Amino acid sequence: MQIQSPVHTRPTFKPGDLFIVLGLAAILYLGINLAAGAPGRLAGPVISLDPAALPYYALRSLLRMIAAYLLSLAFTLTYGYLAAKNRRAEAVMLPTLDVLQSVPILSFMPVVVLSLVAVLPGDAGVELASIVLIFTSQVWNMSFSFYNSLKTVPKEMNEAANVFHLNWWLRLKTVEVPFATLGLVWNSMLSWAGGWFFLMAAEQFVLGQRDFRLPGLGSYLKTAAEAGDFYAVSWGLLVLIALIVALDQLVWRPILAWADKFRVATVEVESAPRSWVLDLLSRSLLIEKLYAHVLTPLAEAIDRRLGGAPPPGVQVAGPASFWLNRVGWAVLIAAAIIILFSVGRAAGLVTGIDGDQWLVILGGGLATFGRVVAALIIALAWTLPVGVAIGMNHRLAQRVVPVVQVAASIPATALFPVFFSLLVGLAGGTNLAAILLMLLGTQWYLLFNIIAGAMSIPDDLRYTTTTLGIKGIEYWHSFIVPALFPFLVTGMVTAAGGAWNASIVAEYVFFAGVGYSTFGLGAIIARSSATADFQMLLVSTLAMVTIVVLLNRFFWRRLYMLAEERYHLD
Repeated sequence: MQIQSPVHTRPTFKPGDLFIVLGLAAILYLGINLAAGAPGRLAGPVISLDPAALPYYALRSLLRMIAAYLLSLAFTLTYGYLAAKNRRAEAVMLPTLDVLQSVPILSFMPVVVLSLVAVLPGDAGVELASIVLIFTSQVWNMSFSFYNSLKTVPKEMNEAANVFHLNWWLRLKTVEVPFATLGLVWNSMLSWAGGWFFLMAAEQFVLGQRDFRLPGLGSYLKTAAEAGDFYAVSWGLLVLIALIVALDQLVWRPILAWADKFRVATVEVESAPRSWVLDLLSRSLLIEKLYAHVLTPLAEAIDRRLGGAPPPGVQVAGPASFWLNRVGWAVLIAAAIIILFSVGRAAGLVTGIDGDQWLVILGGGLATFGRVVAALIIALAWTLPVGVAIGMNHRLAQRVVPVVQVAASIPATALFPVFFSLLVGLAGGTNLAAILLMLLGTQWYLLFNIIAGAMSIPDDLRYTTTTLGIKGIEYWHSFIVPALFPFLVTGMVTAAGGAWNASIVAEYVFFAGVGYSTFGLGAIIARSSATADFQMLLVSTLAMVTIVVLLNRFFWRRLYMLAEERYHLD
């Protein structure tokens, strides 16, 4: 681990950040105008609480999750690569990613759903909106992980790529993607957990007199929770857990065992992850023939196709001239015109908010910020030691990780109304319950990233610290924390974004026909959405986005720069 001198570059709020925030305001305003064209009264299909309907509901939800994940993966690989390889693009794309991951999914949902319902016929708009909303709960931590991995590739690996004169494609294929694979796999597992968490909201919600529902596990669990039907909730959770366990054994364990071969290490791993499915497939004659006669020739054809000149606008060495083309400038100018027009119209809605309402929004923002900080502190206090213990003990990881994945994938929103009703009678019960749900929605981001970071530490470095007799506080201060720092930053950024998102369901809850709320910005957004108060919804959403963007720019971005410049494996 090479410790380099930090470069004290102070992050500043640039005009581009303001442009991005205004662009988001324009998108929200345009969506609200499209939403006005949606039918004024909508009623989705009746969700049956008969357990016999659960297999069909599980299949529908699984297909939505798969579609959203494939969309997330394509976005991650494209967006993360361009942001990491092009400094001009990075100056725009990274702040944009900060803004997008800070947009609360549940406040953006009415705009997305009503816009698509107004444009697409039948249930297609609601179905597509559900996939898009699940996508927004999966994609950000994957994108941050891939971007961060590309920015922290060990220097000797880059030097080896330069010695062999690898072009952009071969460098990506043989160096960068393999180095990023382990973190991307862990964040993919986490993304699925995040998708399950917001599945209830993505498949069913009420906006004024419009009731949007899609057949699925999320709708089943939400209907059962709102009805106070513990029998149906138990059946729904049982099927969900069975589905999660099946996916773990058939999909994620084989992928995790395969990805372990990309660990950076110079010594043999004592106990590498194993998967009975991967062992079975590796002995399959059909898979061997498929690999020899289809996949290998296809890979060679792609290498011949992309092994020559770099892609348009990307150079092998040095930043790309990404925006310096006529199409880019035309799109940028057109976007600026639309944004300026829409922002001008949206300003009319913002100016309609009186002073008392602004004070409520400001106070709510401070209250929610306090809960976010509390949830992050509690999460970090237990995930750091537990994640390191799991990640640095491969045998323990094989036993514990499936349990952790199941626990992370169970949507707390399905059980939370019950906990909320038990805590609401205590002093400060609504506040404690809100922090609890925010914690349940954020702690897994930290835990999965810490486990991935601990597993990626080369074993020779561990043996070196043991040989030198480094123990106790010095062991954590000089070895563990520096080695995990990039993963910690990624985990904390996504956990903070998840906490702000979770505040909307944590501060405003319905159970068995009774509404519970605590003062906060999340409650304001949830109440505005439920009552179709678009003016307050727009302003409160922009307030939350602005707070998160400022935190990202002046705090989290500084830590990202520190991780890139000082704490990385070399």
